[in-house]
Amino acid sequence: MLMNSRPLMGLALAAAAFLSACGKEAESNPVVTGHTGPKPEVLPQMINSELPFRYPPALYSRKVQGNVTLRIFIDAQGRVAADSTRVVETSSYAALDSAAVKGSRELRFVPARRRGDAIPVSILFPVYFRHPDAPALPGDTILRQSPRTQ
Repeated sequence: MLMNSRPLMGLALAAAAFLSACGKEAESNPVVTGHTGPKPEVLPQMINSELPFRYPPALYSRKVQGNVTLRIFIDAQGRVAADSTRVVETSSYAALDSAAVKGSRELRFVPARRRGDAIPVSILFPVYFRHPDAPALPGDTILRQSPRTQ
């Protein structure tokens, strides 16, 4: 992902994978976790037009990268419940973890659904901070466009 002069987000391919799963059957989906109520039939869908994660400038200038996995609670209105976000897997950089938690407050969703009704749900939400000039981290994949044949 490209970063402009203001180090903005380094959102995740995994979050994109989560979002591509949205709208599909959710009964056995591992992103729905720690949820004690009825399981959703449809996962929440993120509706933010821009991702709210800000790369900490000091780490961006040093090309530090990392992955943070958050547990967020999305209420029946599609808002992340205040103070519900927890770091499940740390990046090992407190500033990246804090940036992920802070950005999660601005996430908005079409709520999860069960039998047509909006329901609250707890999900895992990965955030990957990537610098465009740093080497790929282990486990990263590079998406390439194949040339079109005529």
